Amino acid sequence: MRVLAIVHQRDAGPGVFARVVAAQGHELEEWRPSEDPQPPRSDHDAVMVFGGAMNAGDQDRHPWLTREKALLGELAAGAVPLLGVCLGAQLLAEAAGGQVRRAAEPEIGWREVTLEPAASSDPLLSALPNRLETFQWHSYEAVPPPGATVLARSAVCPQAFRLQDRPAWGVQFHAEVTLEGAEAWIEGYRSDPDAAGIDPVAFAEETREAIAEWNEVGHALCVRFLEVAAGRPAVVERSASG
Repeated sequence: MRVLAIVHQRDAGPGVFARVVAAQGHELEEWRPSEDPQPPRSDHDAVMVFGGAMNAGDQDRHPWLTREKALLGELAAGAVPLLGVCLGAQLLAEAAGGQVRRAAEPEIGWREVTLEPAASSDPLLSALPNRLETFQWHSYEAVPPPGATVLARSAVCPQAFRLQDRPAWGVQFHAEVTLEGAEAWIEGYRSDPDAAGIDPVAFAEETREAIAEWNEVGHALCVRFLEVAAGRPAVVERSASG
């Protein structure tokens, strides 16, 4: 398969997901809309959209966001398998008729996420435990469009959703992040005003302890997404603990 990764900044790329795509023998093409105004070819079998420091409503500062949202709307309408992460989930929600708004509070660090009952039959999330500690870094939240199914929540906002009758998902947590990526973000935390109160040393230490297990979650999530894209959704049983 040909898989497109939409990357908004160089330190927020496909990470673990890129490893999965390569291990499965698929071709991964990256598109950076901030650097290349020309949209990619339209014959990809699946599309993954990643995070970034910009916000979904920053079209004035980043005009390419308008073009990207239009592309995501076309892909979703055409039933191309889509997986949006963090900013990518927010852009997907807005492109499909939802909204993006500032969250009640930033979620930066390791935060608990609880699956909704609908996740038990979802092709991507059904194998995950009912509760899991997730790597988060966001100040805005996606409000899924009408008809979408919310699959997971944190204490602050929806954390995963699936569009109605389409193979398109958004996840707010960073299932793709590697240890190297996470450490780079933590080291540069001062660039995000909402991260001013974090303890970078404690955050980094917790990340080093948790990242291996977290990368297994990301690996499994990407595997299932690629199986859906290939027309081979996995049949899995969800753990009751986590």
